[in-house]
Amino acid sequence: MDEAALRDAERRLGRRLPGSLADVLRENGGVVDAYGTDVVWPLERIVEENLLFWSGEAFAGLRMPFDPLLFFGDNGGGDQFALVVRPERNDVFVWEHETDSRVWVAGTIDEYLRRALAEDGDAGGDRWR
Repeated sequence: MDEAALRDAERRLGRRLPGSLADVLRENGGVVDAYGTDVVWPLERIVEENLLFWSGEAFAGLRMPFDPLLFFGDNGGGDQFALVVRPERNDVFVWEHETDSRVWVAGTIDEYLRRALAEDGDAGGDRWR
């Protein structure tokens, strides 16, 4: 992933990507687990998904605002993982789509990746509780 692509994504999003996420994207361009789940989405999907979520059109009146979050991956079952960007934090949360809850799952992207890519489970479910 080159710097120009990252800067263009930030321009489109209207905010900077957290450094830890940008580092993962520079190194890998995204991360897929052994089951084909997008643990970290490619940059273009990060932009598209967040613009959709932030627009409010998809969930108008149904969900708490998504503005403080930057979604970057999923568990393959509808739940999505995000960093808090307002105020900026290193913590990773999962948005559970059925309940609209946001649950803390890891203190850093590195911790999230270790857990999500562990051989004994998947990125969602009880492993995050």
